[in-house]
Amino acid sequence: MTTPLSDLETQLATLKQDAQDAIAIIPTLDQLEQLRIQYLGKKGSLSQVLGAMGKLDASERPRIGALANEVKELIQADLEQKRSALQAAQIEAQLASEAIDVTMPGVYRPLGHTHPLTSTSERMTDIFVGLGYTVATGPEMETDYYNFEALNFLPDHPARDMQDTLYLPDGNLLRTHTSSVQIRYMETNDPPIRIVVPGRCYRRDTVDATHSAVFHQLEILAVDEGLTFTDLRGTLKIFLEAMFGDIAIRFRPSFFPFTEPSAEVDVQWRGRWLEVMGCGMVDPNVLKAVGYDPEIYTGFAAGLGIERIAMVLHQMDDIRRLYTSDLRFLRQF
Repeated sequence: MTTPLSDLETQLATLKQDAQDAIAIIPTLDQLEQLRIQYLGKKGSLSQVLGAMGKLDASERPRIGALANEVKELIQADLEQKRSALQAAQIEAQLASEAIDVTMPGVYRPLGHTHPLTSTSERMTDIFVGLGYTVATGPEMETDYYNFEALNFLPDHPARDMQDTLYLPDGNLLRTHTSSVQIRYMETNDPPIRIVVPGRCYRRDTVDATHSAVFHQLEILAVDEGLTFTDLRGTLKIFLEAMFGDIAIRFRPSFFPFTEPSAEVDVQWRGRWLEVMGCGMVDPNVLKAVGYDPEIYTGFAAGLGIERIAMVLHQMDDIRRLYTSDLRFLRQF
C-alpha cells in the first residue's frame, strides 16, 4: 500500500507552518537550538515525514524530495534569521546593563601618598644629585671591617661604645651608619668621586622624641685634589638653604674617628638648636685603607639624619610620629 502523495504534501506544508510559528515566538537561543533539533534533527519531524517516501511510486519521489528540501531550506533560513535577532537582542541587553552613567558620582577611593620619610630622603638626594653627586648603596648587614676598622675605629676605641651596635650571632652586625658605603665605594672607584648614600641604620638607642633605634641617614662623600673644609661648609650651606630656605645654621667642633677635623651642624628648630648632621674632612687613615694617597687627595664627608631633617621641614614635635602609621598624621602629607 502506497502513501497518498497529497498526504505527504499536506504534512510538509503543516510542518513548515508549525516550525515558522514556533520560531517566531521562541525567546532564547537555547530554546531555538532545541527547536532546530526538533524539526531538522536526525530524528526530527522532517526526517519522520521523509521516512514515508519509501511508500511512494518512484515517479513521485523526486517532486516530494524537492518539496522537502524547500521546506528544510525555509526552516533553516527562519532559524538563522531568528538566531541573529536573538544575538543582537542579547548584546543590546548586555550593553544596557553595563552602561555607565558618567553624570553619576564615582566611588571615592583615597589617593595614596609618599611617606614623609621617603619624600624627605628623595628631596635630599635630589639636591645632592643636582650638585653632581652619584647615588650609591650598600648592605645593611655589615662586617666589623667596613663598619668600624676601615673607618679608623681601633678595636679598643671608645667611639665604638658610642655607636651602641647591634651584633648578630654570626659575628656580623647591623650597620650603625651609612659611612660603611664610603669604604666599599672607594675600594672599587678611583678619585675624583662624589657620592650620596641614603639608607637605613640601626643602634641600641633609647627611643624618645628625637631618637630612634632604627633611623635613616644620608651620607655624602667627596674626594679630590685640593678639597678643604671650606668646600664642605659651602656644600652643606647650599644644601640646607635649598632644603629649608633662610634658616639659622651653626657648626660646632666635634669628634669622629673617620674625619679630622670634625664638626656637628645644628639648625634653629622650635626655638632651640637641633643637631641634624655630623661632618668633617676624611681622615688620612681612611684614605690609606682604600689605597688613596693622602698626600695627593683630600676629602670631606657628612652624615645627615633624615628623620631630623623631616622634623624640621614639617615642624614635627616627636620623631616617633614617623613610625606610628597613624593615618590622621600621615594624611597631612
